[in-house]
Amino acid sequence: MKKTVITGTGRFLPNWRVTNQELTKFMDTSDEWIRQRTGIKQRYWTPLEGGVGASDLGVESAKIAVDRAGWKPEDIDLIIFATLSPDLFFPGSGCLLQHKMGLKNTPALDIRQQCTGFLYGLELADAYIKSGLAKKILFVGAEVQSAILDISTRGRNMAVIFGDGAGAACIEGLDTDEQVGILGSALHSDGETAESLMMEAPSCRLKPPIDNKLMEQGRHFPSMNGKLIFKKAVQLLPKVTNEVLEKAGLVLEDIDLIIPHQANIRINQAYARAMNLAEDKIYHNIQDYGNTTAASIPLALDEAIEKNQVGKGKTVLFLGLGAGITWGAVIYRFPE
Repeated sequence: MKKTVITGTGRFLPNWRVTNQELTKFMDTSDEWIRQRTGIKQRYWTPLEGGVGASDLGVESAKIAVDRAGWKPEDIDLIIFATLSPDLFFPGSGCLLQHKMGLKNTPALDIRQQCTGFLYGLELADAYIKSGLAKKILFVGAEVQSAILDISTRGRNMAVIFGDGAGAACIEGLDTDEQVGILGSALHSDGETAESLMMEAPSCRLKPPIDNKLMEQGRHFPSMNGKLIFKKAVQLLPKVTNEVLEKAGLVLEDIDLIIPHQANIRINQAYARAMNLAEDKIYHNIQDYGNTTAASIPLALDEAIEKNQVGKGKTVLFLGLGAGITWGAVIYRFPE
């Protein structure tokens, strides 16, 4: 029976390490204020002068993942690229990454699921592999969010949270009867709350899509109803955890490590309390990278593998909630 397994991962971060103290140069804030609200100590940003896009970070993480998987770029049957901060309004960053990988005809699929991009990407890859449409799929989640942040006191509630970075995973089919690979998934969305976390402009529903008035109002920067998003996460993440466990025929004790989207350490801590979980059962790295959105889970997975916290025979639960709003969970077991 065909199972969908991850054979290589990689991550890449820009060079500029932005500490909380450094942010005080741009806005009225403090290390204590940021840590209390988010748990973040630092994040990585691309240069303020620009010139670096999501595909530039993504291709570096992809090269590492492909090498670790023992692939050549031409082995890739499909690229799935997840980002909320694409290089261009269009075309999608997947085609740009394909070109930077030295490929000519490989199909590239861009998905806009933001913080749940890796979850949706895994389920897509699973469907492609099990249907026989693809054998080897490259997933990349990459963000250059520093380019769209209001790095001032006006925008500090958002600006202190987000970081840039990329995470990649090589995904392929394995013929085995063992219970490995993707064991279960559960994905959801609720567009009624879409405007609780969004970037309004530029937008094709506005004519012109952006102008000086919109910019003066700050509507070209992301906005968030933080209290609502926090409430939704605390309500929905435990529910989707129980849902995916039931689908996979497992119980929480079967999970070796939970790798959630790194949105806010307070959300992850509230989730742990709701599920009665020990602190070491949940992987945290938001303190070092901030919220890297679509890169968040694959970046954390690569780091957890490097630290030997997950690997052969281990069972991992990925979960997250973000803009859309979308939320979901995937259970994955590494082959022995």
